[in-house]
Amino acid sequence: MRDSAAPGDLVALWQGNDGVDQRTARAVIDLAMRVGETLLATGASASDVVATALRLIDAYGLRSVHVDVTFTSISVSYHRGSDADPMTVMRGIKVRSTDLTRLERLQTLVRDIAEEPVDIDVARARFDDLIRAPHPYRRWVVTASLAGLAAGAAALFGGSWLIMALSFMTTAVADRVQHWLAHRGITAFFTQAVGGAIPTGVAVALLAAASAGVPGLQGISPSLVVASGIVVLLAGLSVVGAAQDAIDGYYVTAGARVFEVLVLTLGIVVGIATVLAIARRSGVSMQLTADTPLAANTVVQVLAAMVVSGMFAASAYAGTRTVAYSTVMGGLGWLVYLGATDLSLGPVAASSLAALAAGFLSQVVSSRLRVPALALSMAALVPLLPGLVVYRGLFEIVQRAPGEGLSTGLTTLLGAGGIGMGLAAGVSMGTFLARPIRTELDRGQRRALRRAAGDARE
Repeated sequence: MRDSAAPGDLVALWQGNDGVDQRTARAVIDLAMRVGETLLATGASASDVVATALRLIDAYGLRSVHVDVTFTSISVSYHRGSDADPMTVMRGIKVRSTDLTRLERLQTLVRDIAEEPVDIDVARARFDDLIRAPHPYRRWVVTASLAGLAAGAAALFGGSWLIMALSFMTTAVADRVQHWLAHRGITAFFTQAVGGAIPTGVAVALLAAASAGVPGLQGISPSLVVASGIVVLLAGLSVVGAAQDAIDGYYVTAGARVFEVLVLTLGIVVGIATVLAIARRSGVSMQLTADTPLAANTVVQVLAAMVVSGMFAASAYAGTRTVAYSTVMGGLGWLVYLGATDLSLGPVAASSLAALAAGFLSQVVSSRLRVPALALSMAALVPLLPGLVVYRGLFEIVQRAPGEGLSTGLTTLLGAGGIGMGLAAGVSMGTFLARPIRTELDRGQRRALRRAAGDARE
């Protein structure tokens, strides 16, 4: 009846002195902290941040190290043995901006150090050079990319050339205004409100012009301008990242990201509601509708999804090779989504299956193509994001009668949340299935993912 085997690795065991001198240990911990801070600021998941930091620390022989990540900070604790004082350092995350080129360079740097460790001072100098390197594009290229993303989203929704052009110009103006406001210390909630108000104002102006008999505007759908603008605003949010952290077991970070998404989405609602209220008081005939089906032509849908993915990658400062591969990945993910819907699968199941395929392919081809897997999977998911569903929910809340609109809109928004969780679950499962094909997990990756494991009782 009595078990003779030792228990499994349920509790971390204390390890003795690893023989690393104090100066080197401090330098390694500092470098790991700065790498983790930059990764978290550029959009990496909490699991990737912890795994990368542990991989760097292990390369220099440090043991008994714990890395913890929250939404606004990263901390590293190092137990140096019973005869030495422990070391705990924490850094705050001050700036958040998706930068796929910097993410790729950081991952390459850590991978090179893990394979062939160099002197810690040399590694810190290489990191400093990497951080000081300029972006691959100027800021106006990012604006043009976001505008192209909006035009692609309008085409995906079946918009005409006029609607695509209006979406392009509207998003370009909104991005420049948001950028100007952010540089003057305006918080993200209000910049999101302005970002939601600008395309809504353009749609209201189109309705007013059409009512006045302006030629060429009869029969167009101004709602598509609003829908494409909202998709651009949602593309930068961490809906999928929040669900990914929750699935990986980083609940504090996931909860903070979910709350951030709710606050920023509320900003969009405030901007839309303000413009609609002003339009009603001004006597503009409100005919905006949330009924925006996808384009009827399948080829147009696939091409539009490719444009959306490629433009998102460019807006996130991805390199030219990464942008090209992301464009292809977006088309493949959308084809899987169309195939799933043809099999009568619901939106959540179809989105999850497409995300699974995107996550699997991204992991398999990233090492061969020398591009970050995160960049490919993020870009492939942008056309699948529930932007259209969120758009419908927002307009149901804003335009319908009190009570009825709130209940209907909240139900629609819950459906959008289900799609977001499905996308995160699909990407996680795809990544898990691709690991045996790509490579074995190193010690840092195993430790980072350990908290996501289920009941480990034997």
